[in-house]
Amino acid sequence: MRILAVISGQYGQRHVDNLRANGPSDWEIEVWQAPAFLPPVIDDPEDFVPGSLPPADVIFAFGEHQGIAELIPEIARMTGAKAVIAPVDREEWLPRGLARQLRGWLADMGVTCVTPKPLCSLTETHYNVRHHRVEYDEPLIAEVAQHFGQPVLRITVDPEARTITEVDVRRDAFCGCARHVGQGLVGVHANDAEEKAGLLHHHYPCLAGMQKDADFNDTLMHVSGNILKLEVGGQVKPYVEVSYIVPGERSDG
Repeated sequence: MRILAVISGQYGQRHVDNLRANGPSDWEIEVWQAPAFLPPVIDDPEDFVPGSLPPADVIFAFGEHQGIAELIPEIARMTGAKAVIAPVDREEWLPRGLARQLRGWLADMGVTCVTPKPLCSLTETHYNVRHHRVEYDEPLIAEVAQHFGQPVLRITVDPEARTITEVDVRRDAFCGCARHVGQGLVGVHANDAEEKAGLLHHHYPCLAGMQKDADFNDTLMHVSGNILKLEVGGQVKPYVEVSYIVPGERSDG
């Protein structure tokens, strides 16, 4: 698979580094560093992209400026890409109206675009937008989502000690957070695993926004953390000790 990652800063670079280190060996990942500053309105996108770009099957739009989204259709045309993954990890980088426009512009070109909010909600069949599940049908994106997106872990627990002995990361987050969390969970008691996962996620740190998002009434960082905590909680649930309070006799004294 040929991938072009459009980045403009550390957010995108960190994703690219993880994809190159842990993605399939046959993925060819090229990077285009977009301009750090763009005008509020872009009338001629071709003025802000290079004269040529390498061919690509999929574009990862990892820009940190909303103007970069306006360049994506021209980049898709130049590269021949058939699919675009444009995450919404911060609303100011890809506002909901612009995300909707981007999907429409690319659909008119025959290009499938997904805008998962947050990026770690992406699976082989669906993703989140505005707290709703959105289905898609694009084999190229589904192939990417087999490896990166909504974290999938296989946790092995010692049934007697109730501690985690191994974590196999079947699907990592794009940024590598799930792999980091998995490593940190080894040796943790099942009772503490979900809370520990949340702390490890926060300290990685997660790259999603820390401003309260109107769609979730929460920060996207917390939304991302909850996705991972639910995965961990479901895996260790059979081994969690449940305490019961037995009422005693009431004392008259």
